[in-house]
Amino acid sequence: MTGLEGALLVTDAEEFAGLEEFLAERGSALLGTAVLLAGSREAGEDLLQVALERMLRRWQRIDGDPEGYLRRTLYHLAVDRWRWRSRHPELGLTSDHLLTGHDPAAAVDLRDALLRALALLSARQRAVLVLRYFEQQSEAEIAAALGCSAGAVKSSAARGLQRLRAHVASWEQGGSNEHCTLAPNGARS
Repeated sequence: MTGLEGALLVTDAEEFAGLEEFLAERGSALLGTAVLLAGSREAGEDLLQVALERMLRRWQRIDGDPEGYLRRTLYHLAVDRWRWRSRHPELGLTSDHLLTGHDPAAAVDLRDALLRALALLSARQRAVLVLRYFEQQSEAEIAAALGCSAGAVKSSAARGLQRLRAHVASWEQGGSNEHCTLAPNGARS
């Protein structure tokens, strides 16, 4: 039983009309986004589950597109988790943890490399790049979802891409991608 099905078991059919169809249609895409935001399949499932729980609590009050609400919740939860982890490095849950961790569901090296590279970015850069290039949202849509200006979206995207390019260049030059980290200014450390 998946997390999506488990969330539906505790619901009343009339109270949550339309939810099952929505999750059947969009659940896979939402899980894909959550995996990219969280850094692994397991963390993505957890992130999506928490976002679904929040959506279920407010289901009757959601006016308009439930997917937009759920995606905004996913992005904000991902940023909150990154902030919390950066404030609690003693727990070993920083980006270094994600870099050395192994995602058993990652069957393709490219997917693993993408997750590792995304883990090097700040929470906002990561969310902006996922929204822009994976979700193909406009800068205005991203700004609305993240509650920031379009200029902040543009600069976060530019800086995030710069850091990803620097990381990929180090791989191409024969550098190890196992424990490579980038300092905040993009230099290797």
